[in-house]
Amino acid sequence: AFLGAILLGFNGLEAASIGIIGGADGPTAIQLTSKLAPHMLGTIALAAYSYMALVPVIQPPIIRALTTKEERAIKMEQLRPVSKTEKIVFPIVSMIIVIGLLPTAAPLIGMLMFGNLLKESGVVPKLVETAQNSLMYIVTIFLGLTVGATANAETFLTLQTLGVTAMGLVAFSVGTASGVLFGKLMCKATCGKINPMIGAAGVSAVPMAARVVQKVGQEENPSNFLLMHAMGPNVSGVIGSAIVAGILLKFFI
Repeated sequence: AFLGAILLGFNGLEAASIGIIGGADGPTAIQLTSKLAPHMLGTIALAAYSYMALVPVIQPPIIRALTTKEERAIKMEQLRPVSKTEKIVFPIVSMIIVIGLLPTAAPLIGMLMFGNLLKESGVVPKLVETAQNSLMYIVTIFLGLTVGATANAETFLTLQTLGVTAMGLVAFSVGTASGVLFGKLMCKATCGKINPMIGAAGVSAVPMAARVVQKVGQEENPSNFLLMHAMGPNVSGVIGSAIVAGILLKFFI
């Protein structure tokens, strides 16, 4: 999508902002675009959130096209129990490693892991309740208003907007297809123990992408329960998109 945007005449900063749409992570797309191409903020935010909402429409045809009926029906083993210590250590170690290697990703990965740590620590229930409810709604309202205010007619109602939307669809579709193909590789490597569909959940649309995998899996095998297996790559997609945004910021700022 980045290379395609370059070929269509966008500069490097704009192409990087368009490419991040493929991660299906609205906040990451807004953060990156506000730094690299603020004049395209409204267009890219609309495209990113549109494809997040269209996950149940876009992903199933791609999954079915790249997998066989037998692969979609594969049942995976029950996940192991995770201790409270592991849940607390994970966000701390993730922050240290990612921010140490890529400081430009600190705002994105830091807030993601901070919220995770608040919830898993179990010692600040009021903060967790506030963050999950009232604070989240307040931030969402202000985010929508401020980003929407940038979508004026001069920059929004143009052919360029259609181009960005089309490239965003390409980015998201390629991201989904790449995940499924890597899932097929893991399926072969594990002699059929991994359902390749969970690779489609490797985008940041949490938990919608994981729900799509669950739904398609149950259509082929009603006793199949892939939701929690798919949440692994789904959360990894959030972390991955934040890292990619940090890499793009490092190269272009």
